[in-house]
Amino acid sequence: MPDKERLVFLPGLLCNQRLWRPQINFLGEDYVCNVPDLTRQDSIPELALSVLQQIRGKFNLVGLSMGGYVALEIMRQAPERVKRLALIDTKARADSAEQQRRRRGLLALADKGRFKGVTPHLMPLLIHPDRMTDESLTGPIYQMAEEVGQEAFVRQQTAILKRESHLDVLGNIKCPTQIICGRQDLITPLDCAEEIQAGITGSELLVVESCGHLANLEAPDLVNKTLKNWLKLF
Repeated sequence: MPDKERLVFLPGLLCNQRLWRPQINFLGEDYVCNVPDLTRQDSIPELALSVLQQIRGKFNLVGLSMGGYVALEIMRQAPERVKRLALIDTKARADSAEQQRRRRGLLALADKGRFKGVTPHLMPLLIHPDRMTDESLTGPIYQMAEEVGQEAFVRQQTAILKRESHLDVLGNIKCPTQIICGRQDLITPLDCAEEIQAGITGSELLVVESCGHLANLEAPDLVNKTLKNWLKLF
């Protein structure tokens, strides 16, 4: 019986393995699923290297938001290791000055001992406004932030602040690539996903309607079906 393919999920800022529970529950019988730790380094290149060191051999790669930045850096460092690539609610361009200002504000909030105020501040940007009172969605988001903690949050934000553009990487990506973006994503808007699609030859873009920045949690059934189809590509 052939060995199962490996499926690597890279979480976003203040997220951990809980982010990918709907996908792992759906795909875990057919694939060896891994969620590497993205909390210990403070640069995107170092995070990418840590993933490559944690995972052996070739793998299918899924990244959301910050996890997408790390995924694109992996495509810069070791594209031969990646069989298929999926990028969810992320971007290749560098942060704007306004986005950097917002990130520094959140770091300052955490530095003043108000780390628990970071997630409530972010929540309206993370999910569709119609879901703000859905505790089955917001509860795990708060729980992940608490589990990741303040020190890791500072390292992650520092890594993102130092991040360089990955637009130059897109044209070199040759593996089957699926891009997914929520229509109402306020952090990495749809034009970021369209830019990635335009840069990667043969890539496909799924726009998830009535959905914010966490498409895999907000519309798990649709995202799961899309990932399953993507995994069938050679």
